[in-house]
Amino acid sequence: MKPNAIGSFCLVLHGHLPYVLRHGEWPHGEDWLYEAAAETYLPVLAVIDECLFFNAQPRFTIGLTPVLLEQLADEHFKEGFDRYLQDRVARARSDEAEFKAHNEGHLAYLAQRWQEFYGKLREQFHQIDRDIPKAFAQRAQKGLIEILTSAATHGYFPLLLEDASIRAQMRAGVATSERILGFKPSGMWLPECAYRPQGWWTPGISWGGKKNRIGVEHLVADEGITHFFVEHQLVESCRSEYVNNGGAWHKVGWDEAQKYPARGWRNVHESHSVNSDGSGPGRVTVFARDPRICETVWSGSIGYPADGVYLEFHKKQGERRGLRYWKITGKGVDLGQKHYYYPDDTKGKVFEHAQHFCTMVRDRLWQHHHQTGRHGVAVACFDAELFGHWWFEGPRFIRDIMLTLNADPHIELSTTAEYMSRHPADMTVSLPEGSWGEGGDHRVWLNDQTRWIWEVAYRAEALFGKLTFNLPWRDPAHRELRDLMEHAGRELLLMQASDWPFVISRGQAIDYGIKRFVLHAGRFENLCAMAEKIARGEALTDLERFEIKDIQLHDPVFPKIDLNWWNM
Repeated sequence: MKPNAIGSFCLVLHGHLPYVLRHGEWPHGEDWLYEAAAETYLPVLAVIDECLFFNAQPRFTIGLTPVLLEQLADEHFKEGFDRYLQDRVARARSDEAEFKAHNEGHLAYLAQRWQEFYGKLREQFHQIDRDIPKAFAQRAQKGLIEILTSAATHGYFPLLLEDASIRAQMRAGVATSERILGFKPSGMWLPECAYRPQGWWTPGISWGGKKNRIGVEHLVADEGITHFFVEHQLVESCRSEYVNNGGAWHKVGWDEAQKYPARGWRNVHESHSVNSDGSGPGRVTVFARDPRICETVWSGSIGYPADGVYLEFHKKQGERRGLRYWKITGKGVDLGQKHYYYPDDTKGKVFEHAQHFCTMVRDRLWQHHHQTGRHGVAVACFDAELFGHWWFEGPRFIRDIMLTLNADPHIELSTTAEYMSRHPADMTVSLPEGSWGEGGDHRVWLNDQTRWIWEVAYRAEALFGKLTFNLPWRDPAHRELRDLMEHAGRELLLMQASDWPFVISRGQAIDYGIKRFVLHAGRFENLCAMAEKIARGEALTDLERFEIKDIQLHDPVFPKIDLNWWNM
């Protein structure tokens, strides 16, 4: 600890991709995973090691969703990724020869850099024994980083019909994280930072009446999770419930935040415990994202990654797996007018942006300290894939802020778990509903384009609840029935991924999102029908058994499904 520290900075990266293995390659499918592994996950691992080389202690938090861990640990991924890296090197060599033939010296130089880039990535991949999850876990066990768990397939908690589905998503997720990482994470990334308090809830589609739902914080705490993250407006509009003074908790009025703002109520630079039912102090801590700090990176118009010197993401040489040779050039510049990329121009710019970022972190924490006299926390949450994949120079930016803040005597670099252990929350609040999506609500995931998804998903939830209650899958004599039910549970988890409505709403991969949701919904319904058939004592047809084998081949994710996960 730094004796003169007035606040802590927590960088939180959210690493996630939907299940794409064995479900297409390009332009949508496995290449998404290969790109993220090459451009984000391996470079972030290298940043950790580079910081240690410079005698600095990297301290940040990274979420690796269970479905992402399952894929990175899969032998199919490891073999495919190795081929992908070799293919990229070969593509760069081919580009170099073509550029030289046309006397394009600078482009040939960039092609050589791409050969070196992917060649080193392949060396790194083999040095860690092709095991990316293990490499992150080892660094977490050394105390360098913190790893978060999440819902199994990134299911959108507030819109799921039954609390049992939220519990199953969490239980499957925690079990997967513990199995693959070798330890149970204490923190959780709520998918899309989406939260719903305790109380009466009406589904966003015409599906039954109101339901008295348990607050997400209680569902999280029941699984042994100690903290999660929300968007800033949820904390800024929360209600005060309890305060800890002198080691004892005391009930306070909802106007406590207005009466004593210097206490840190409703401040994004304070952690708060959460309890939406008013029954007592919260069991789980919430961290809010600092919007002003995050905007410097996240904003598409003023964020650092939009600077003209950085590598352009969208323009590539050729079609499939084309390499990038152009820079952003300027705001609004047409792809055809992009200038060539000059890597040497980016180093100073990354340093400049990192210093500006660190200055803003200092200013925000000093302002909080002057207002309250308390040790605050500035939390910056981003999708991990922004760094390296979308913003090619992003990992170097992370390295520079780690090195800069390591040397700052007034700011502590910290994981969120470390911060909690040193500065436990002493205020309990009740949060409103919301997410980090557009409008701060659920509109990105539930709208006129996606309403049909939830109608199908709710029918599936209701059907699975009925079958797990009525069918004799617990009887050891019904092993085949149990297997079918476990397959159905797996497909239910996969169809609940928030990614499918997201890509449809955003127009990023509409056909792929629809195809994947419909595929898993159809498999779920067929498996449930087969389970009911077996329960009636009827035999499956050869075609049905072939379908089961096909499902096992394409969706072997979450191999240890436990049907008790859906039991309340």
